[in-house]
Amino acid sequence: MSDDTVPGKREAERDRVLDSILPHVMFDGWSRKALRYGAEDAGISAADLDRLFPAGVADCIGHFLERADRDMVREFQRRNPSQMKIRDRIAAAVRIRLEQAEPHKEAVRCTLAYMAVPGQGGLGTRSLYRTVDAIWREAGDTSTDYNFYTKRGLLAAVYSSTLLFWLNDTSEDQVETWDFLDRRIRNVMAIPKLTGRLKEAAGKVKSPLEALKGCAPKRRPFAGAR
Repeated sequence: MSDDTVPGKREAERDRVLDSILPHVMFDGWSRKALRYGAEDAGISAADLDRLFPAGVADCIGHFLERADRDMVREFQRRNPSQMKIRDRIAAAVRIRLEQAEPHKEAVRCTLAYMAVPGQGGLGTRSLYRTVDAIWREAGDTSTDYNFYTKRGLLAAVYSSTLLFWLNDTSEDQVETWDFLDRRIRNVMAIPKLTGRLKEAAGKVKSPLEALKGCAPKRRPFAGAR
């Protein structure tokens, strides 16, 4: 077992064990059983499994989603995004995120099912926030005012709907998903107009974006980014 006190060692070990768990999720869902079988495949003990994922299934799912965000950021940076328009950066990042998830499509489906269980909604909200925040930051967003949450709220809707479409897309190379994504992004890139309407509405009703504000994590760079 690797030394958890060495920077990067624990993260690498979590990645390795997660890779052994994912094939079992397809058959057993996100469950203690899947984690146990994965640990056996990875050659680690139950005690080591608990050390790597202290919160069990929820911790493992959180790592699965966080790693997906880190992988997305690395690939996005590799594609020289500074040469793209903002809307193209957003579309590219979302597409990268889903294309990289293709080998684990059933695990993604099981993840959504797990998050639908009463009491697990917080994990889904925090993970969604982290994903859309990473996309906007990589796209070059530096806003700190109301626009910060407006942009993330709009992208959360785009990403979530595109994710659901992608899960059920049977078209060749997911071409229908990418068309759907382009249409959604065209709609939300009218942000200057929408911002005015949202500000006006915010004075009358509680903004649905308040939920995103409450789950914003402490900012820290992705491992391996930049």
